[in-house]
Amino acid sequence: MDALPLVTHSAPDQVMAWRRGRPVTVAQFLADVARLATALPAGGHVLNACADRYRFTVGLAAALVTSKVCLLPPSHTAETVRQMKAFAPDGFALVDGPTALGLPVFLFDDTSFALSRAAEGGAVVPLIPADRTMAFVFTSGSTGTPVPHRKTWGQMVRNVRAEAAALPLPLPQGARPQVLGTVPPQHMYGIESTVLLPMQSGGALCAGHPFYPADICAALAQLPRPRVLVTTPVHLRALLDAGVDLPEVDLVLSATAPLSAELAASVEARLRAPLQEIYGSTETGQIASRRSTQTRHWTLLPEIEIEQRGELFWASGGHVEPETPLGDMLELLEGGRFLLHGRLGDLVNIAGKRNSLAYLNHQLLAVVGVVDGVFFMPDEQAADGVTRLAAFAVAPGLTAAALRAALRERIDPIFMPRPLVLLQQLPRNSTGKLTRETIETLAKTHLRRGGAHGGDLDGA
Repeated sequence: MDALPLVTHSAPDQVMAWRRGRPVTVAQFLADVARLATALPAGGHVLNACADRYRFTVGLAAALVTSKVCLLPPSHTAETVRQMKAFAPDGFALVDGPTALGLPVFLFDDTSFALSRAAEGGAVVPLIPADRTMAFVFTSGSTGTPVPHRKTWGQMVRNVRAEAAALPLPLPQGARPQVLGTVPPQHMYGIESTVLLPMQSGGALCAGHPFYPADICAALAQLPRPRVLVTTPVHLRALLDAGVDLPEVDLVLSATAPLSAELAASVEARLRAPLQEIYGSTETGQIASRRSTQTRHWTLLPEIEIEQRGELFWASGGHVEPETPLGDMLELLEGGRFLLHGRLGDLVNIAGKRNSLAYLNHQLLAVVGVVDGVFFMPDEQAADGVTRLAAFAVAPGLTAAALRAALRERIDPIFMPRPLVLLQQLPRNSTGKLTRETIETLAKTHLRRGGAHGGDLDGA
């Protein structure tokens, strides 16, 4: 695999993207890429912060053809940007709106270039060397410094081609997936499934990043069939709870956290489409999937292998280079399948009894009236030497006492949270995740207010 095409569409007049309700052809996309490639500054590293998914994709492609490397950190906080600057002193930010990023900025908006107005015809699809570095994606290091993981063009193409092969999406002859994402393109799952998947399957991406249920439904309704919704469990729960009319889709993809069987069944029934979960990480990319309403087992993507060594599980093969340890507890089965038993750091041991935070979160979310919630195990011991769990919940209409009574029917008393804090919402990020840092900040605020006895709190 010496060189791979930027896109795999078969004709320059095929639709590559949808932007503000209008189609963007492959020829128009390639013209925008060429125009941006000639205008980019000389720096070798690009922090691609474009919010518009089409502009992000043009920026990614322009960087690829000019041998620039995209920087994709987990956030754009001032501290993270300072760390990016230290990692790549020649870096600059590609933005499509006002920004306070502490880097040299190149503005890419509709006044900079005549986006999507290029003449069709004569489009030549660039071939990109498979070993060319496409991006550095970053995970949060234990010291607070983001850890870089190099991704080549060949790795990423093999990644999304393996994903496409595993999807339950039988398409009519000539039909191409139209992909709408509620996750940002800067996230590993977002760049794989909302940018590279349509680029490498002859499909079309949607430039928008809808967040609210009504906006998601409106954006889906504007797309032709077959429609693919790329989202997360948090967004799916909000979509189902909103009480809006849901347009039909042809496939739902979910990642970032495992779905409950109940939520998966509700999604398939309401959206009238199969739901496929994706398992992976920033370090490995996507490595397994499952049809959540049919099985608990995950099936490895083609060429991927997992081996247990001691307490750790290592992924290798296919696009996983080099072999990489996983942060989860697995149960390996025959035929390239496995069960997921939670994060290695999820296990809690209180007074000799063991449980997992994932299980406790599942029981909390299963209580009728709970919209969102999470358990938390503090690092510090209480004054009596016993570490106690805390929990934060969004449960309109429920009191803390009522929620606590419902939890007593579901979990061992030793794992009851003290305190149980009711909030108006949880501070999830754009992919629906609650970071450890965010939960620790919540805990520092509300555990202080709860005092030594850990009482229930209304933290709204």
